[in-house]
Amino acid sequence: MVEAEMKILAGTSNLELSREIARYMGVDLSPIEIKRFSDDEISVKITDNVRGADVFVIQSTGAPANDNIMELLLIVDALRRASTRRITVVIPYYGYGRQDRKVQPRVPISAKLVATVLEAVGVRRVISMDLHADQIQGFFEIPVDHLSSSPVLVKYFKELNLQDLVIVSPDSGGAERARFFAKHLDAGLAIIDKRRERANESEVMNIVGNVAGKNTLLIDDMIDTAGTIAKAAIALKAQGAKKVLAAATHGVLSGPAIERLREAPIDEIIVTNTLVLPPQKRLDNLKILSVAPLIGEAILRIHEERSVSSLFL
Repeated sequence: MVEAEMKILAGTSNLELSREIARYMGVDLSPIEIKRFSDDEISVKITDNVRGADVFVIQSTGAPANDNIMELLLIVDALRRASTRRITVVIPYYGYGRQDRKVQPRVPISAKLVATVLEAVGVRRVISMDLHADQIQGFFEIPVDHLSSSPVLVKYFKELNLQDLVIVSPDSGGAERARFFAKHLDAGLAIIDKRRERANESEVMNIVGNVAGKNTLLIDDMIDTAGTIAKAAIALKAQGAKKVLAAATHGVLSGPAIERLREAPIDEIIVTNTLVLPPQKRLDNLKILSVAPLIGEAILRIHEERSVSSLFL
């Protein structure tokens, strides 16, 4: 059987990351026309021959989430109707991922719905990064490669060579993630116990662990409205922390996030480029690390039917 040709396509949500992934892989992005009709509906046209190809579509589904998801679905539908051999969607940031279970009566499990729709239009494999909950992998009946930004973040913090470092989880749910970083950075561990009264609001209660006189690193999967991270930083400083750094894979930075981060006692904020950050969201103490080589390597290995397990720490 003739080996399928690999094609890389990009939606409009994060073209900078898509181009960087393509450069790492030594290929060009396949041409695609994405326009808007006068009524704001999305128009998609694949301008390359993709018949029999192994196609990878890169599209983060962050804000505007609905537009980016719809654009992705239309691209996939166009590819399926063009007789591709396999369609893999690369979703660096999985939108609606936080709605992963029923927390009260009569609410949807939106993360599952997105998975169902992706499969229905013809997606045959998914690559994503640092899903909000591991259980989202189980919402799919197709293979899911759940990458982690940890190799990129760990490498960066090792180069900083911070002494007396304590890894801090901003809530009990992130304790496993913090423990992982503490192990690989040979650092201490602390957990912040907080109570969330309502969505996007949090209240820091107390710190489990010793942070007095220590360099501290807050680790989370995302920074959204920054309420959790900002209050955690204040709590760490109140307990005598020497330096406070905050790191997350996804820099959502919505609503009052920028103002909160600007006022918080955080020395450096580190996120990756899974989402586009416009100039108005780029603070002086914000560092953006690239996950393009990690995603690019995963795409190459999947296309060549090789293991991706070695990409994890």
